Amino acid sequence: MRPPSLTDREHPLSLRRQCELLGIHRSGVYYKPKGESAENLGLMRKMDEYVINDPTLGVIGMQDELKEEDLYYDEKRIRRLLRKMGIMAIFPRKNLSRLGHANYILPYLLRNLQVTRANQVWQIDITYIPMKSGFMYLSVIIDVYSRYIVGWHLSNTLEKENQTELLRSAIILHGKPEIINSDQGAQYTCAHWIDTLTALGIAISMDGKGRATDNIYIERWFRTLKQRYVYLHPASNGLELRKGLERFVKRYNNKRHQGTNRQKPVDLFTKAA
Repeated sequence: MRPPSLTDREHPLSLRRQCELLGIHRSGVYYKPKGESAENLGLMRKMDEYVINDPTLGVIGMQDELKEEDLYYDEKRIRRLLRKMGIMAIFPRKNLSRLGHANYILPYLLRNLQVTRANQVWQIDITYIPMKSGFMYLSVIIDVYSRYIVGWHLSNTLEKENQTELLRSAIILHGKPEIINSDQGAQYTCAHWIDTLTALGIAISMDGKGRATDNIYIERWFRTLKQRYVYLHPASNGLELRKGLERFVKRYNNKRHQGTNRQKPVDLFTKAA
């Protein structure tokens, strides 16, 4: 699939010549990948709701939950769609990281740490966002002290570069954090992520394997986003979703919350930063 900006069907140059100049194969210009069926998209949305309420559900548990609603799907389909959604059940397990990835798994630095100021600790994570037809992935960074959303990025892929692009954008706007915490997903247990943060002088913290509470603030925010916006107002397309997220984040950052002692995240962040 080609990015839409690479070629221009209205340009005086033919598509063949544009492809030659860009060094890309012409078949890629006309190729349209087959998306998931409406049935699978509905199943993904249903499973996402289950996971929001119970992040410990694995393939078998998910299959049992679906059966309770007279929805019968085999384990193979459930497993494939959960992987496509980027969802992995949270439960204690042995270290089964693929060879090489273990080299990039770093300790959890937030245990017993007193977070007393903005930009001391950020948390980053990715979640699946269902739409009326299709889905996208949302990456978000939250400041732990103020619960302020310092940045977010919407994409149709799980590319690791999306995470560093989001981080650099947030740093330009708000300054550099002392520590950034993530889970042990493939986007973070790789040389690209580790090398980028090391070069920026940011301490790297990662959740313990199977620990649901280590990245709790961003997980809670995702749950709030989906229950109060995504599930209630499913977007028809990416542009509508982006505009809706902009409104939601702005409203969230400027609203008083119980978790911030009835203060606005924007006030806590800007006064302390």
